[in-house]
Amino acid sequence: MPTATATEFEPVIGIEVHCQLSSNTKMFCRCKVAYGAAPNTLTCPVCEGLPGALPTINKRCVEYAIRIGLALHCNVAEHTKFDRKNYFYPDLPKGYQISQFDEPINAEGYIEIAQIDDTTGEFKRIGIERAHLEEDSGKSIHMDDFSLVDLNRAGTALVEIVSKPDMHSSEEAYLYLTTLKRNLSYLGVSSLSMDKGSLRCDLNISLRKKGETGLPPYKVEVKNLNSFANSKIALEHEIKRQTAMLLEGKRPDADTRLFDATTGETRSMRSKEAANDYRFFPEPDLPELFIDKAWVEEIRATLPEMPDERLARFKRDYALKDEDAAYIIDGGLPMAEFFEEAVKLLNQPQKISNWMIGEMGRAQNVHGADFEDFNLTPAHLTGMIVLLDAGKLNNITAKEVFAALLDKLIKGEEVASAEAVAKSMNKLIVQDDSAIENMIDEVIAEFPKAIEDYRAGKEQSIGFLVGQCMRKLKGKANPKQLTELIKAKLDA
Repeated sequence: MPTATATEFEPVIGIEVHCQLSSNTKMFCRCKVAYGAAPNTLTCPVCEGLPGALPTINKRCVEYAIRIGLALHCNVAEHTKFDRKNYFYPDLPKGYQISQFDEPINAEGYIEIAQIDDTTGEFKRIGIERAHLEEDSGKSIHMDDFSLVDLNRAGTALVEIVSKPDMHSSEEAYLYLTTLKRNLSYLGVSSLSMDKGSLRCDLNISLRKKGETGLPPYKVEVKNLNSFANSKIALEHEIKRQTAMLLEGKRPDADTRLFDATTGETRSMRSKEAANDYRFFPEPDLPELFIDKAWVEEIRATLPEMPDERLARFKRDYALKDEDAAYIIDGGLPMAEFFEEAVKLLNQPQKISNWMIGEMGRAQNVHGADFEDFNLTPAHLTGMIVLLDAGKLNNITAKEVFAALLDKLIKGEEVASAEAVAKSMNKLIVQDDSAIENMIDEVIAEFPKAIEDYRAGKEQSIGFLVGQCMRKLKGKANPKQLTELIKAKLDA
């Protein structure tokens, strides 16, 4: 009987993404939502789970959930309800979580990823099973000999987006996650800060033989990943681990696992729960929700142009390179809108794109900041490009001025314009032609060997002479102009 090989197996992957909503207050009470507040200072009897405390529904969170559902092409329910999901965890004060079980607010949607489907020849669609509302638990802080509990996060509103098991590689899963985050960023419903816990995911993965269409008889869940890169690594580890077990004739346990970023491996945390383990039943303290179709259409009318549509328009209307348009779109709605406002001020889309991707991207890496953190205005950037085009800055000094401008902005300083920063740094190019002529004469007299080399056919000696002039002028000259002037003098 032939022995199975690793290539005979295919991963079956589904992902649950928890998106914390950017509401001012929690899902079922009026406690403020604020990251970094002193522990247990943003709580009340409702989110502490005290007896007799009654929850109420946050309408803004319902609206945000509908926005997400519409953007993911889901059917928005006309009738929905909340349920109690019962389980014990130290930072879940009530002993149950208010969630949605059999009647979610959004169901049966999809998202397209930039990968061609072999069957259809179109971009591959990943099905969205549901995108429902629920509350978050608190936070456990584990010390050496004891644990602390902070309930500030308990009751914070979440939308859990559950994909169908339509992904079959770690690459597809990574594309799905990055595309989903990009689309959510255009809706203005969440900060999506993975380092602050407002976006995290659980991975469900099992293996079946290629050619099979049914779901495998087991499922492994990897919980609470706050990095898409780590999600990809965790999936690759699980594919190898489960493949090795199947090749030995063993079926992997249906368990819940944690990912260790230092080792790149997963470890078992507990056996996997099934729906009946949670003993779902309708939340008796909250009314059923009946959602008016007219309200849904009002919300639909406020949706922004979504990334895929905007990407096609950017390439068509602004003639941007594919990768440049994708970079700006993937940067989120604020970056895309910044670009369009800048183009209205200065109709040079490719130059604006180059600066946003090059110098702006470099500054984000240096400062470890998001695009919005700089408070850069389109006028700041276009003013810089105008100075460069007018010959008032050269390529080197323009980058120096722009870096200084961004540094001031991220520190909260007021900056009138790029030209004001250039003046304060004494970087504006000298426009006095006689001063430049005199400097060229000095350099020619100072370096006769370079003149001989040039006349002997060594063109690179011009670059040396330009460099000497730039040094004496402290960079406040246009190298192209200097090259032309020096050549004209020597050829004369």
